[in-house]
Amino acid sequence: MLITKEEDLIGMKKASAAVAQTLKEMRNYVKIGMSTKHVDDYGKKILSSFGAKSAPYLTYGFPGTTCISVNNEFCHGIPSTNRIFQEGDLINIDVSAELNGFWADNAGSFVLGEDIHQHQKLIDASKQILHKAIFAIKGGVKISDIGHLMESEAKKYGFMVIKNLGGHGIGRSLHEEPDELMNYKNRFDQRRFKKDSVVAIETFISTISSQAITLNDGWTMVGNKGGYMAQHEHTIVITGENPIVLTKLNDIWD
Repeated sequence: MLITKEEDLIGMKKASAAVAQTLKEMRNYVKIGMSTKHVDDYGKKILSSFGAKSAPYLTYGFPGTTCISVNNEFCHGIPSTNRIFQEGDLINIDVSAELNGFWADNAGSFVLGEDIHQHQKLIDASKQILHKAIFAIKGGVKISDIGHLMESEAKKYGFMVIKNLGGHGIGRSLHEEPDELMNYKNRFDQRRFKKDSVVAIETFISTISSQAITLNDGWTMVGNKGGYMAQHEHTIVITGENPIVLTKLNDIWD
């Protein structure tokens, strides 16, 4: 969406605060021995306290409130009473919601407890790449140039990007134009970011896979060659200078 009046910005800030606070509190709540369903139920309570509703449920009928993916699950993991968190798990929580007609999206990957499987390097790379990409975005910047930056940075860290997942426009629905804001340079993509537009920028940084494939449950995605992936995401408003990071309350960069 384009921010055309003050009411739009206020609405986006409120929706973004709801998803950011929910993500932050869910991350702090997770403990070894909990199920992913238990943590998702906790997230649902937080969103409800804001008056917000789950975006994946509203849009796609997703069987949960938030997406919680563990270890080899890249994204869109279904909350389950059977999936129990263990020491050293690589966890990704993706929270998106609608509030009073405005939609916002954010996500973050982290290690639970001690990093016994050495996932932190991947997580740190994803965080830093997102930060660098977001603060390179201004009105008029080519979308593919940001994709090129993200892929180049991933290679510097010794990782790769998932090429069939990307960020997206957001605001009046979960996915809007510009869609397919990919983590690599597409030389055929001549689009440019527009000033005052709202987008969700997200990383998909992988150890050995370049594509994400959907499992038989119809939702959960894993790597085509296996391995692990870290994702971090913020909803932002593009300006002529530094963007407004609407979901900064999630503290994923801390």
